[in-house]
Amino acid sequence: MQENYDFQQVEKEAQTYWAENNVFEVAEDTSKPKYYCLSMLPYPSGKLHIGHVRNYTIGDVISRYKRMQGYNVMQPMGWDAFGLPAENAAIKNNVAPAKWTYENISYMKKQLVNLGFGYDWSRELATCRPEYYKWEQWFFTKLVEKGLAYKKMAVVNWDPIEQTVLANEQVDAEGRGWRSGALVERREIPQWFLKITDYAEELLNEIDNLEGWPDAVRTMQRNWIGRSEGVEFDFALEDGGSIRVYTTRPDTVMGVTYMAVAPEHPVATAAAANNPALAAFIEECKTTGTSEAAMEKMEKRGMATGVNAIHPVSGEKVPVWVGNFVLMSYGTGAVMSVPGHDQRDWEFAKKYDLPIVQVVAPADGSADISEAAFVDKENTVSVNSGQFDGLDQKACFDAIADYLTEHAKGERKVNYRLRDWGVSRQRYWGCPIPVVYDKDQNVHVVPEADLPVALPEYSEFSGVNSPLKTDPAFYETTVPGSGEAGTRETDTFDTFFESSWYFARYCCPDADGMVDERINYWMPVDQYIGGIEHAVLHLLYSRFFHKLMRDAGLVNCNEPFTRLLTQGMVVAETFYRTEENGQKTYYTWDEVELELDDKGRIASARLIADGEPVTVGNIEKMSKSKNNGVDPQELVDRYGADTVRLFAMFASPPDQSLEWKDTGVEGMNRFLKRLYRAVYQWVSDAAGVPAIDPQALTDDEKALRRKTHETIKKVSDDFERRYTFNTAVAAVMELLNDIGKLKSDSAQARAVIKEALESIVLMLSPITPHISHTLWQAMGNEGAVVDQAWPEFDEAAMTRDSIELVVQVNGKRRGQIEVAADADKDSIEQSALADENVQRHIDGKTVRKVIVVPGRLINIVVG
Repeated sequence: MQENYDFQQVEKEAQTYWAENNVFEVAEDTSKPKYYCLSMLPYPSGKLHIGHVRNYTIGDVISRYKRMQGYNVMQPMGWDAFGLPAENAAIKNNVAPAKWTYENISYMKKQLVNLGFGYDWSRELATCRPEYYKWEQWFFTKLVEKGLAYKKMAVVNWDPIEQTVLANEQVDAEGRGWRSGALVERREIPQWFLKITDYAEELLNEIDNLEGWPDAVRTMQRNWIGRSEGVEFDFALEDGGSIRVYTTRPDTVMGVTYMAVAPEHPVATAAAANNPALAAFIEECKTTGTSEAAMEKMEKRGMATGVNAIHPVSGEKVPVWVGNFVLMSYGTGAVMSVPGHDQRDWEFAKKYDLPIVQVVAPADGSADISEAAFVDKENTVSVNSGQFDGLDQKACFDAIADYLTEHAKGERKVNYRLRDWGVSRQRYWGCPIPVVYDKDQNVHVVPEADLPVALPEYSEFSGVNSPLKTDPAFYETTVPGSGEAGTRETDTFDTFFESSWYFARYCCPDADGMVDERINYWMPVDQYIGGIEHAVLHLLYSRFFHKLMRDAGLVNCNEPFTRLLTQGMVVAETFYRTEENGQKTYYTWDEVELELDDKGRIASARLIADGEPVTVGNIEKMSKSKNNGVDPQELVDRYGADTVRLFAMFASPPDQSLEWKDTGVEGMNRFLKRLYRAVYQWVSDAAGVPAIDPQALTDDEKALRRKTHETIKKVSDDFERRYTFNTAVAAVMELLNDIGKLKSDSAQARAVIKEALESIVLMLSPITPHISHTLWQAMGNEGAVVDQAWPEFDEAAMTRDSIELVVQVNGKRRGQIEVAADADKDSIEQSALADENVQRHIDGKTVRKVIVVPGRLINIVVG
C-alpha cells in the first residue's frame, strides 16, 4: 500500500476490476430477492451537469447497499436520445442530429464510468436506435387496432419557435413553451392521440396504493386527473339547434346569465360568417395557447355572437358569447356562466356589463355579490331559484339534476380534467409513426414484418422544418396489403412516448419482441429516482403506458414504480453586475475572488479581471443563465470521483436542495485522505492482529468497539429506512475521529481498530466505492469489497458497564454522574444527591421529589 492517497490510481484500479469481472452484469436468479433500482435516463445533451451526478449517485448508493444485503440488483442506464435539443444543436453547430447525439452519448458514458456508477452496461439502450423504437411502433399499431390510438383534428398548443405541437403539460403557467420560452399559439391540425382518459379512473384510484411515492407527487397527479361529478345537458338555441354544456354545479343553473363558447365552436363559426368583427376576434384568439395554466393567467376577453339560448328551466333568453378562455378540446367547448357564484364569470360579467344574479346564500346570513362571487357550497341555501328555493346545496344539486335529466336531455356524468395524450409532433428527430395513408387518406398501420419504419439519419440538417415532409424516399410507399401507392405519416412521436416504457425494455434488451417473460422477474421497479418536475408528465404517462402493456398481456404488475424518490435541486450562490440598461451580467465562480467572514461565509466578491466588486446574489438553482453551475468533470479531475460522490451525499438529505460549496468539496477530500492515512498507519503497525476478545478489552477499547457497532446500527437505519445518507456520513466521520483517540499499543487495540476501520470501509463503499476497494484489499481481506455483505451490529458490543446521567435541580443542569448500567433507582438517587456540585445547589433546601428518567437524567425538585 502506497503511503499517499492517489485518487487517479485508486479509481483506475477499481474501475478496471469492475469492468474485467463484469461485476454489475446480472441475470434472473430465483434464489435471491430481486431489486430493480433505476434513475431517470438522461438526455444526451453533451456532458453531465451536477444535478445528474447527484441523481445518479443516489441511485448507485442504494443499488450497492442492496447488493451488500444479498439482493440480485439490476441498475441499468440508457439514453433518452430523440428530441428537440438535438435539432436545435444541429442548426446552431451545423452538425447532423444523429452525429451530435451519438458523440454526446459516447462522451457522457465515459463520464458515468469515471464516476464509478455500477451500471449493467449490457442492458444499455438509446431510444433513437431502430432496435428500440421498432417495438414501440409495433405496440402503437396494436393500440390503433384496439381504438386506443386515433387521429382527429384538434386545437393544439403550437410553439412558433420550435415549430411543433406541445402537450398541455409542456406549457408553463405563463403560456410559454417548456423549452423555447416562446408564447404558445392555438392551431387546429390533425393529431394522433392515445386514450389516456379511458384509464383516468384507474390511474386516479391506484394513486392511493403508491405508498412509496412522495405525497406531493401523488397530490399533483390527483389534481391533474381532476375527477368531478356533474350533469351534462342542453341549452336550446332560439333559432334552432342547441349547445351542450357540463357543470359540476347544477345547483347554480338558475343563476346563468350568459353562455360562453370556444372560438372554434360551430355556433361561433356560424355567427362569424356574417360578422367581420367577430371573425377578427376569433382569429386573435389563435395567438393564445390551450393549456389551462395559460388560460388562468391571461386576460379574459369575449364578444357577443348575437345568438340567444333558452334557459332550460325559466325559459328566459340567455346571450351566447365567444370567450377566449373556453377550450374546444375541453368538455363540450361551451360553458354556462354563473357570475354570482364563479369568480371568473363574475369578472367577465363586470367587464362586459352582464347581469349578475345570486341564487345561493349562506344558510345563516347573507353574501354581497357586488364585490365578488359567492362560491361557498357548505352550509348554504338556494335563493331566487323558483321551485328550487330553500334547498341546501346537495338537495338542490339533486333536484335540478333530475329536472335537467327529464327536460333538457340531461345526463349525470363523471368528468376528468385529464385529456387524451397528443403524441404526434411535427419534427424530424423522433420515432416515425408507423402509419400509411391511401389516396382517400384512410389509415393503414404498418405490419410487423415491415417494421421498423426507420428514421433516415440525414447527414445535413439546416432548418426547423422536418425534412421528412420533403423527402420522397421516405414518404412515398405502398399501402400495406394492396400494393397501391401510399404516403407515410411524416409526424414523429412525442419523446415522452419513448421514455414511457424504457424501464420495461431494460428487463430484456435482447428480446425478440417488445418484452419477454423476463419482465415479470424484474418489474416493477423497486426504487425510481428523478426530479419532481416529471410528476404529471413522464410519471403519469409511464403509469398509463404500463397499464396498456399489462392489458396487452406483456407484463403482470399494475404499476411500474414501487418507490419514488424525487431528489432536490442543486443550488449555488450567484455573482453579477447590473448594467446601465438594467440587465444583469452573471459571472462564474472561477471569474470571482471571494472574501469570507470568520464563519466561512461569503462576505464580498470581486471580479478577477478588473478587481472591482460584484454583487453576491441569491442562492439559486444551478443554470447556464445564472452562470452558477459547476462542471463535475473538472471536480473529478481535481479531487476524484469519490470526493464528488461523498459531497453529493453529505451536503443534504437527497430529497432536499443541495447548496454547492467548494469548501465542502475540499472538506470531503480531506476526510478521505484522513481515512486513507488511518488505514495506512494501521497496515504499517498491525503485524499479527488477533481476534477480538471482549473480556480482555480495556475501557477505552470497549468504548471504541461500542461506538463502532452503534455507528453500524445508525448508518444501517439511515440507509434502509430514511435514505438520510448525510447523517450516515456524519456518523462515520465521528467514528474515524474516535479511532484516532485510541492508542494502538496492544494487540487487542489493533484488533478493535481493524474492526472499526473495516466497518467504515464497508459502510462507505456504496458512496465511495473506489477508495473502499483499495482499502479493503490493503487490510488483507479476501475478495473485493463490492462482493461483501453489509456489516451487522452486535448488541453485546453495545452494552455498557456504566452510563452517564445528567443531574438537574429544578429543571436546570447542575451536574453529571456515572453509575452502573444496572443500578437501581435508590442508588441512582444517592449518587445524584452526593454529587459535589449538586450539593451546592440543594444546600439548605428541602428535597421534595427526585425524578429518575431511566438512561437519561435525574431531576431533583427542591423548595
